[in-house]
Amino acid sequence: MPFGFYIIMAAQFFSSLADNALLVAAIATLALLDSPAWLTPMLKLFFVVSYVVLAPFVGAFADALPKGHVMFISNAIKIVGCLTMLFGVHPLIAYGIVGFGAAAYSPAKYGILTEYLPHPKLVIANGWIEGLTVGSIILGTLMGGALISEAVSSQLLKLDLPSIDTGINTAPEVAIMLIIVSYVLAAIFNLYVPNTGVDHKPAHTNPVYLVMDFARCVRLLWSDKLGQISLASTTLIWGAGATLQFIVLKWAEVALGYTLSQSTILQGITAIGIAAGAVIAAKMIPLHRAVSVLPVGIAMGIITIGMIFVRDVYFAMAMMTLVGALAGFFVVPMNALLQHRGHILMGAGHSIAIQNFNENISILIMLGVYALLIKLDFSIYTVITLFGVFVAVTMALVRERHRLNVREGHLPKIPTDAKH
Repeated sequence: MPFGFYIIMAAQFFSSLADNALLVAAIATLALLDSPAWLTPMLKLFFVVSYVVLAPFVGAFADALPKGHVMFISNAIKIVGCLTMLFGVHPLIAYGIVGFGAAAYSPAKYGILTEYLPHPKLVIANGWIEGLTVGSIILGTLMGGALISEAVSSQLLKLDLPSIDTGINTAPEVAIMLIIVSYVLAAIFNLYVPNTGVDHKPAHTNPVYLVMDFARCVRLLWSDKLGQISLASTTLIWGAGATLQFIVLKWAEVALGYTLSQSTILQGITAIGIAAGAVIAAKMIPLHRAVSVLPVGIAMGIITIGMIFVRDVYFAMAMMTLVGALAGFFVVPMNALLQHRGHILMGAGHSIAIQNFNENISILIMLGVYALLIKLDFSIYTVITLFGVFVAVTMALVRERHRLNVREGHLPKIPTDAKH
C-alpha cells in the first residue's frame, strides 16, 4: 500500500476513537446533571439524525473539495461539538454537533479510497478501514470508561496549570479535554491526506435534484430481490446494535452492580466478539452464499433474551462475546451482498449513502422506542425480552421474504467469484 493510505488510516482511527470515547463522557455528563435515564439513549439519536437528514447532500459536499479538506472540516466541527459540551451546552445538543461532523466525514473517508487506490486494492483497503474502525470502537469505549473512572480522573484533575484556573473540575470535563486531543491528532493527519488530483466538481448541486435522485435510488435498491434482503438485514442489525449498546450499560448496572466505567468493559468485549465473528465470516461465507446467514440473525435475537438470567460477571462476558460474534458473522456477508447489488444497480457512492440513510433511520426508531420504554419505567429485563423477540421475529420475516423471492424466481445472479 502507498504511504498515503496509512495517513488516511491514522486519521480515521483517531477520529473514530474520539467519537466512541466522547459518547461515554457525554453519558457521564448527563449523570452529573441528574438527567432522567431515558435521556441517555437520546445521545445516540441526536448523533445519527444528521446521517438521515443530510444523506442526499453529503456526497455532493464530499465531491466538491479534496477529500482531505472535507475530513479536516468535519473533524473541526467535531471539536466545536466537544468545546460546546465543555462550556456548558447540553450534552444532547453538543453531541448532535459532533454527529453533524461525522455525517460529513463518512463519504469522504470511503471516497478517498476510490480516488487514491487502484481497483484491485480496494477490497483490501476497505477491510483495513473496517477492521481499524472496530478496533477504535473497542479502544474508544474503554478509553472513555477509563477517563471517567475515579482512579484515573482523580489523578488527571490534580494536573492543573500553575496560577491558571482551567475550569476543569469534573471527570467528564477532563475526559473531554483529552478526547479533543484525539480529534486534533486526526485533523493534523487530515492535512497530510494525499491530494489525488481528481477534479472536485460535483455532478449536481441542485438540492431538489439531489433529493429526487436519492429517492429514486432508494426505491431501486428496495425493489431488488437481493438488495431488499441485504438492506433489510443490515438496517435491522445496525439499529439493534446501537440499542444494545445502551441496553448493556443499563443491564450491567442492574444485574451486575457495575458503574458506568465498569460497564464500558462489557461494550468493549462485545466489540471484540463482533471483530472475531466478522473475521470468521469473511473466511467461511462466499458472496454467493451470503443469504445463508439469515438464521444467525434469528439466533442472535433469541440468545440476547438469555441476558435476563445472567448474574455472574464471567458468564456475562462470555454471553456478550457470543452475541457480538453472531452480529459480526451476520453483518459482514449482508454488507458485502448489499455493496455488490448497490454497485451493480447505481454505483458504490449512492449505495453507501442509501445504506447509511436506512441504517440510521433504524437507529433513530429503535433508540426512540428504547428511550420511551425507559421513560415509562419498564424493567430492563422486560426491555431485553422485547428487544430479543423483536430481532428474532423480524429476521424470521426477512428470511420468509427471501424464501418467497426464491419461489417466485428471477433472482439476480451472483458470480461465484464475485468480489466484495
